[in-house]
Amino acid sequence: MASPTSLMKRLLLGRPFRSDRLQHTLLPKRIALPVFASDALSSVAYAPDEILLTLSIAGASAFVFSPWVALAVVVVMLTVVASYRQNVHAYPSGGGDYEVATVNLGPKFGVGVASALLVDYVLTVAVSVSSGVANLGSVVPFVATHKVGVAVAAVVILTAINLRGLRESGTAFAIPTYGFMIVIIGMVLTGLIRIFVLGHDLQAPSAGLQIQAEHSVTGFALIFLLLRTFSSGAAALTGVEAISNGVPAFKPPKSKNAASTLLWLGIVAITMLVGIVTLAHLTHLQFVEDPARQIIGGPEGYVQKTVTTQLGETVFGSGSFLLYIVAGVTALILFLAANTAFNGFPVLGSILAQDRYLPRQLHTRGDRLAFSNGIVFLSVAAIVLIVGFQAEITRLIQLYIVGVFVSFTLSQAGMIRHWNRLLRVERDPERRRKMIRSRGINGFGMGLTGVVLVIVLITKFLLGAWIAIAAMAVIYLLMLGIRKHYDTVAAELTPAEGRPMLPARNHAIVLVSKVHQPTLRAVAYAQATRPDTLTAVTVNVDEKDTRAIQDEWERREVPVPLTVIDSPYREITRPILDFVASVRRDAPRDVVTVFIPEYVVGRWWENLLHNQSALRLKGRLLYEPGVMVTSVPWQLASTATKDLDRYDATLSRGPARGPRGASVGHAPLTPAPAQPPAVAPTLTDPDPTERPR
Repeated sequence: MASPTSLMKRLLLGRPFRSDRLQHTLLPKRIALPVFASDALSSVAYAPDEILLTLSIAGASAFVFSPWVALAVVVVMLTVVASYRQNVHAYPSGGGDYEVATVNLGPKFGVGVASALLVDYVLTVAVSVSSGVANLGSVVPFVATHKVGVAVAAVVILTAINLRGLRESGTAFAIPTYGFMIVIIGMVLTGLIRIFVLGHDLQAPSAGLQIQAEHSVTGFALIFLLLRTFSSGAAALTGVEAISNGVPAFKPPKSKNAASTLLWLGIVAITMLVGIVTLAHLTHLQFVEDPARQIIGGPEGYVQKTVTTQLGETVFGSGSFLLYIVAGVTALILFLAANTAFNGFPVLGSILAQDRYLPRQLHTRGDRLAFSNGIVFLSVAAIVLIVGFQAEITRLIQLYIVGVFVSFTLSQAGMIRHWNRLLRVERDPERRRKMIRSRGINGFGMGLTGVVLVIVLITKFLLGAWIAIAAMAVIYLLMLGIRKHYDTVAAELTPAEGRPMLPARNHAIVLVSKVHQPTLRAVAYAQATRPDTLTAVTVNVDEKDTRAIQDEWERREVPVPLTVIDSPYREITRPILDFVASVRRDAPRDVVTVFIPEYVVGRWWENLLHNQSALRLKGRLLYEPGVMVTSVPWQLASTATKDLDRYDATLSRGPARGPRGASVGHAPLTPAPAQPPAVAPTLTDPDPTERPR
């Protein structure tokens, strides 16, 4: 019978995969698109909101600029998509921007890009889930009043889905992602047909509201407002880089399939973004940051709905079934958009761990061949952000996109160096023309994304972008510190040239608390190792107990001298450490081996009653140079109740392997031939009937 914890784990995550199943988790393009592009596709659900609410600062008249801002975002998106198509062909290993920057600009630039991407991935989860809660709350009041709890629950569910493995999460997300594309494009086409073909006068629910301008915006102030609006709308570009980080997850030919998926991502995202902004402009939709303060004479109890929800109500009618479909799939895709980060963050974390910039635990795959530690770390960080910012999308969005444009710019700079290096040695005219064209695309991309990065920093720094920048700096320094630690440890562990010098002698010390079977076994085992000297040591904390140990030692005629260490303050650890240190001082080139008898128990609570002094002493001795610590186990009778097969399976994170010592379809293991005892008869185990299992 499996333990309740194991059963729950298998129920939620499924049975573990063998390592040779990794090839079966690779994704075809139709599954890779929703897996890696859901973030970029879903951003069209909140990017228009951010464009309109930023323009609302200047009043309703400023909404006329929304199509032009969207057009500027489209130009940047086309440039980034074209640039990253060069990246996936040149660097298909999955390092993405980190690998490009590291190889071409140097390790420190690579670490800078990685820190920006890690922050951006965490923000992607927080922003996407919070925006999904806001959209769902537009039609479900309960969600609106419990948005933090709903957002945290959504992150937990996404974590469980991704822990089941990449392919299963991709299949789970394919239907809602494609459903979102169909519903949004269908809504836009229906609205445009009703306006231009059927001649309907469509007016958004907020079209007749009067908006009060917060500031009189003219001249330079208007330019700054448009730049700030553009920087908010540029959130639509987040997630584009995820495909370049996830190339190894594609089916062969990996680079070609990744480039094709990237192209389809750009086409679909641009179509939906332009469609939503255009339809919002034609229906005179209004969206503000603070309805209570900015809307004058609005309806009593007015609750502002998101842009997509308002458009769904305008096109399909208030309370219609299709309106709930629009709100539902929009909220769902925003929840699932976090999946892009759940696939990108663990892969990048694994690469960084392999390069010794992050803890090595992030490099290994879990039961389901997913990078489980990275997934859990990402979910915890995102939950902290959601709770800290109360799932307020307007507050979180100010931290967003700084990191992604840092990685965009440095990645394109690295690609320019990449092409320059290849052009210096390439002589084929046709290949040179292709390289020059690719360099031109990456050069234009670097210039444009660099300008956007400057705009984002200027317009959003005081609004919260400084928090993201500070987080990137902390992670950057932390990764450099981890790398320095690993390098230092590696240098310490490097074997010296020549043959290792053997210790001159081995001094064995057996710790004695009582003269019982575990102690006698420890003495017998210490004798079997044939040390140069062998001493049994006990600490005198109670005169009566110490005298009883000495008497029993003499009665059994144990052929090992017993040394009694006095402890006037009844302490055990310090006197033993001092004794061991004295042996080391007398012979610094020798090694000291300390044998500690230990009980092996079968129930968890028995550990609280035994071995506490032994564990404390063992932990302290491990810090002593030239001292080896050997545990001599004695299995108590309670170990017979322990299911060792299940215990083995838990340790190996795999299914139970059947009876110990044999397996189905294999010959049973042949036991090793018995060795003659190397100790005196008085020190061997007592009567076999009393011998524990």
